Amino acid sequence: MTTAKAQEVRKILEVKRKELMAGSSDRDEILIENAAEEFDRLQQQLNREVAIRNLDRESKLLKDVQAAINRMDDESFGICLRCDEEIPEKRLKALPWAAYCVSCQETVDRQRAAGEPVDDEGDSVELAAA
Repeated sequence: MTTAKAQEVRKILEVKRKELMAGSSDRDEILIENAAEEFDRLQQQLNREVAIRNLDRESKLLKDVQAAINRMDDESFGICLRCDEEIPEKRLKALPWAAYCVSCQETVDRQRAAGEPVDDEGDSVELAAA
């Protein structure tokens, strides 16, 4: 990947990271409120469950984006974490935080679906407050 393209991808990743960090602070939907009506309590519970799933998804995406930025810093960006082959530029354009090539991603997805541990998911990523 050329330096100009790498800088363009870095900007995209930084914008996405800021967007996710700003959105993750909105947790009003998970507040527990007392409602008199059973229907209202059920609706609030459903809203909380959806909000929690959204926060979980956004949190994972934020970790993936930060991990991609870290890979850019250590110059391993664009290299599959499993097979060490180059991730196609077309995939990186569609998913700049991709850590795996398509075939390795399919393998990782199957392992996760089967409840198997994924051995190379990386260490915990520290999120910088920006």
